[in-house]
Amino acid sequence: MPLVSEVTEDGGDPILSKAFARQREMFGELLNPTKVMAHCPPILEAAGRLTVALEQSNRLPASLRALLYLRVATINGCPF
Repeated sequence: MPLVSEVTEDGGDPILSKAFARQREMFGELLNPTKVMAHCPPILEAAGRLTVALEQSNRLPASLRALLYLRVATINGCPF
């Protein structure tokens, strides 16, 4: 049983509505971190912007970005 419940409906929140639609388009479903961060839509939005900035900056090679995501998931105890 998860310690934090997952949010799967946007409840009319425009931030959640946009984020959920984008993620369902990209992955076909909502990812677990998104469902947890959806408890606080501004944090979900900020995390999305950080990810986009990281991807678009090209300051880190793609292989290093993948290792970064893996490391963060490991620190947070999330299976990758």
